[in-house]
Amino acid sequence: QVQRVESGGGLVQAGGSLRLSCAASGTIFSIIAMAWYRQAPGKQRELVAAITRTRSTNYADSVKGRFTISRDNAKNTVYLQMNSLKPEDTAVYYCNIHPRPVNWGQGTQVTVSS
Repeated sequence: QVQRVESGGGLVQAGGSLRLSCAASGTIFSIIAMAWYRQAPGKQRELVAAITRTRSTNYADSVKGRFTISRDNAKNTVYLQMNSLKPEDTAVYYCNIHPRPVNWGQGTQVTVSS
């Protein structure tokens, strides 16, 4: 099983940027797809971006052109670069395996003020 620790969240003004990191453990990290998910207050958790072991990516329509997912298999880390942030991006962000996420961690809070 892949254990994950998310970091990099914070408070930012609309239009600003943040870079999230997900440090993972486990020898299978380099061969599995990973993804970032988010859950806003009162809403269901949703897929934000995913990346395969060969670095193919896909994004939710709401973040296309603003967010970039990447991975460094040597460091067992997945990143989410978030630019042009909007108040509607406010949520707790989680990383997990894809497409079948396992137990959820604490995530990292992203708050975008208008």
